[in-house]
Amino acid sequence: MAAPGGTYDVIVVGGGISGLSAAKLLLEVGLSPVVLEARDRVGGRTFTARNKETKWVDLGGAYVGPTQNRILRLAKQYGIQTYKVNEQERLVHYVDGKSSTFKASFPPTWNPVVNLDFNNLFRTLDQMGSEIPRDAPWKAPHAEEWDKMSMKQLIEKLCWTSAARRFATLFVNVNVTSEPHEVSALWFLWYIKQSGGTMRIFSTTNGGQERKFVGGSGQISECMARELGDRVKLRSPVFRIDQSGEAVLVETTDKRIYSAKYVIVATPPGLNLKMHFNPELPPLRNQLIHRVPMGSVIKCMVYYKENFWRKKGLCGSMVIEEEGAPIGLTLDDTKPDGSVPAIMGFILARKCRRLCGLTKEERFKRICESFSRALGTEEALHAVHYEEKNWCEEEYSGGCYTAYFPPGILTQFGRVLREPAGRLYFAGTETATEWSGYMEGAVQAGERAAREILCTMGKIHRSQIWQTEPESQDVPARPFPSSFWDRNAPSVGGLLKMAGASAALCAVVLAYKRGLLPLAA
Repeated sequence: MAAPGGTYDVIVVGGGISGLSAAKLLLEVGLSPVVLEARDRVGGRTFTARNKETKWVDLGGAYVGPTQNRILRLAKQYGIQTYKVNEQERLVHYVDGKSSTFKASFPPTWNPVVNLDFNNLFRTLDQMGSEIPRDAPWKAPHAEEWDKMSMKQLIEKLCWTSAARRFATLFVNVNVTSEPHEVSALWFLWYIKQSGGTMRIFSTTNGGQERKFVGGSGQISECMARELGDRVKLRSPVFRIDQSGEAVLVETTDKRIYSAKYVIVATPPGLNLKMHFNPELPPLRNQLIHRVPMGSVIKCMVYYKENFWRKKGLCGSMVIEEEGAPIGLTLDDTKPDGSVPAIMGFILARKCRRLCGLTKEERFKRICESFSRALGTEEALHAVHYEEKNWCEEEYSGGCYTAYFPPGILTQFGRVLREPAGRLYFAGTETATEWSGYMEGAVQAGERAAREILCTMGKIHRSQIWQTEPESQDVPARPFPSSFWDRNAPSVGGLLKMAGASAALCAVVLAYKRGLLPLAA
């Protein structure tokens, strides 16, 4: 028999950053929220583990940077400091069995044709993204056309060289833990745009990976949970939401029934499939949650006795373009005081699925061998500790970093992503319009859903639901410089057309000079 769980103003389903942000705001304005979290911990897709080997390690979402002002505001409120990810020394680019070093957001190329191809690719991605509304990508002028196209098709259309196509594939893998053929071009272009563009999302310095939190990102959720106290119920998976009566009833798998006026569902959309709804969800919402899968990633940290890469003038960041290498992108994960030397990397998308069947030890061995090749030293083989988190096996995440939209889905179903269903409101980073997929997006979504309920209750005006966030004074954003050449260099196709037109003009002039063309009458 079901036991009463209590009566509240708002039930929040999901104790990640988004759900906790919603509950925190509701509590601050005098309402009574409760948070039902399926796991035995808060934090959702952020997870800070603590042990003697690592001190602390972020096994989930960790990075923060300029323009991510909401998560920075929360951290500051709780006295959680940030530190810069080390990028003082040179980065490594490993491709075709050879390593080179560089100092930039993207690896350079000495081939002028490939250089044109790279420049045109990222310039075009940003130009296309500029016409996509952050809050309604399905209203973009070319929405239907771009949504029917996969990123693989767009890459093949834009890129002339195999080098650019290969790096573009890695760019998709790194940003959305999926393959180019799996994701809608419209959705990916929107995803890059709402994160501030190609430079902002991919860069470490001045970008999305600039900083981490001292002590780990999990502290933010833990602090919010402490503030909420016994309103946070762990080990409480929700399996039924019934809004057929005067109150909304939410039942957990331990047979507790919670009652409230409103509910915020702050989980990835696909996890709604674990819940039974009465009445049923609206048709498009019900179909949407069957169509948005999660990305595939294993996050890996390799620990060493000493920071040998810095002694070689390297910062620990590597771009590894080798199909046999488990990891495509790394960052230094050494503690800010220089202790616990480590390199972090992601096993992404197809490689994640391919290597899921290996043991942890086998993955560890392959990663060290790959690092040894890229760094050109046997020292990389002699790691002293290894941590990993395979997010594909997490029952209450389904994957990481975020849900993605396959071709054709965003224009058909995207408009219901944030649309309330009766007294159900939807949060989670997937519903954000800035830094969706990140901790920042989770905060924006949770606070927006809370304000939607406050508006429905008549406590705030509709114009107050969406609020801009003041820029962090501690982590200011700087513009990315671009040269005249960056903005105006031709694409490879444009260059070939120019060359063809020049050749045709030369042929006409030569023919005229030789008297092969008749004079005009």
